[in-house]
Amino acid sequence: MAESRTRRRWLTLVIFAVVVYVIVRAADTPQAATSPSTGTTGPATSTAPTSPSGTASPSAYDPAAYAAQVRTRAEQADVSAQLVMAVLYNEAYKPHDPALERAWQKYKPDAAFGIANMHRATFDEVKKGRDFAGRSWDELPDDRDLAIEAEAWYLHDLSSQLPPTWRSSLCRDQLLALGYNTGAGNMLAFAAGTTPGTQAQSYLDRLHTNWAKAGKAVGG
Repeated sequence: MAESRTRRRWLTLVIFAVVVYVIVRAADTPQAATSPSTGTTGPATSTAPTSPSGTASPSAYDPAAYAAQVRTRAEQADVSAQLVMAVLYNEAYKPHDPALERAWQKYKPDAAFGIANMHRATFDEVKKGRDFAGRSWDELPDDRDLAIEAEAWYLHDLSSQLPPTWRSSLCRDQLLALGYNTGAGNMLAFAAGTTPGTQAQSYLDRLHTNWAKAGKAVGG
């Protein structure tokens, strides 16, 4: 009996360790203010999508299921629907079950929320003067349409900060994706010619990988 209880205890510890490992791997999130020389990897998502209406459900998450919302919100924010979808794909590497997100946030208060992995400060800034100004950041895990809306407008705000021309060979969508991942300051540094670091380049590589299927998803 004692041996059986010991085995069960070790099995529980192993399962817990695996869950913690998955969550820790998902801890890197967007809107980070890291040095342009190093960059950051984007946050994003895998289990528990919401229904196309926006409410979270326990089924497997696929960004393409939200193509209609992406097209609508991208048009409202005057940004590329393909870019909005590609960022969702980039961010779809970590679990987005609402209960799991909130449990992790209690351990790591500065963690991001929602399928677009947005930090509280970014959301609170982006929502000013917008139709969702009365919404709260902690609604993001449960309302994926809200997460997409906030993402689209953040990309809009980043785009407005880019100069008319830049030295970098990166295109606007690439710079905006980097801005979403690393912050506006780093985006401007990259536009000025700073070479993305390893993690920022990894984010760009994922964007390139996801670009075609993002376009297919939104009909671009």
